[in-house]
Amino acid sequence: MIKSFCAKLIVVSTMLFSVQVVAVEYALPAKDSRLIGENQYYVVPEGKLTLEAIADQFQLGLSNMLEANPGVDPYLPKPGSTLVIPHQLILPDAPRKGIVINSAEMRLYHYKKGTNIVEVLPIGIGQVGRDTPENWVTQVYRKRANPTWTPTKRTREIYAARGETLPDVWPAGPDNPMGLFALYVGNLFAIHGTNASFGIGLRVSQGCVRLREDDIEHLFNTVPVGTRVQFVNQPIKATVEPDGNRYLEVHQPLSETQEQFDSSEPLPLTLNKKITAVVANADTDSFVLKRLLEQRTGIPTRINSMQQAKNQDMVNPVDSE
Repeated sequence: MIKSFCAKLIVVSTMLFSVQVVAVEYALPAKDSRLIGENQYYVVPEGKLTLEAIADQFQLGLSNMLEANPGVDPYLPKPGSTLVIPHQLILPDAPRKGIVINSAEMRLYHYKKGTNIVEVLPIGIGQVGRDTPENWVTQVYRKRANPTWTPTKRTREIYAARGETLPDVWPAGPDNPMGLFALYVGNLFAIHGTNASFGIGLRVSQGCVRLREDDIEHLFNTVPVGTRVQFVNQPIKATVEPDGNRYLEVHQPLSETQEQFDSSEPLPLTLNKKITAVVANADTDSFVLKRLLEQRTGIPTRINSMQQAKNQDMVNPVDSE
């Protein structure tokens, strides 16, 4: 166990200073399973390496790293400290088709057509009051390289209140807030890049979905017009796996008001019928469940006892040769 843990640390530390990955790919599990991937561990090296830089290298947003590593310095994590790289996930409760955007965890899932692969990319979403859509099914209507940006009247008013004047149309180029590539999913919304090196995993946009430049270029080149796009808001995800184990993944829900956003008080969580059905079981570990709902680390955690899983294995024994 210790050797395996140390080996992961060595591999992950090496990865950070090698080639950056564009999109994390996962093999899709069977239809009755939604748990994918494994968490990794990374020892922060000496020097001034920012948490944003680490998140970038591991295809994560800043919020993913902050949730998984409570108490970490959001700017410069302590050298020698060990960080969890949260690459184990529960797939959102949505069809495995096209693109699924879960605003609550600030991740985009791309189910690659004709393959058994799902790509996962970190995103930035809309500010409070300029919220990214939820519970919406649409499609990619068109794509454009080097997009222009036409700020809405409301956006221009917001900038004007800060003493900034926006043009009627922001020309294409590296300074454009939409970046160099855009996938338009409605009259007012797009999945696009950014001209900033910060903000993925944060609420920073005017409502659109923002990706790092390498990521949006990858999507632009691989996602065809007509691709289904579904927006969801699922701070709690759950799965009952074939071996009988039940897992819960809990994220901080999105603030609905500026007052909530500015407050340090935890926001209330609502368990829908499907989530309640997963947790409402006699063998649910109430201590683990309470801890998950309080800590909200975004890390899938088993909530039932080992005995229940053992009983399931006895019902469905694995054949030996």
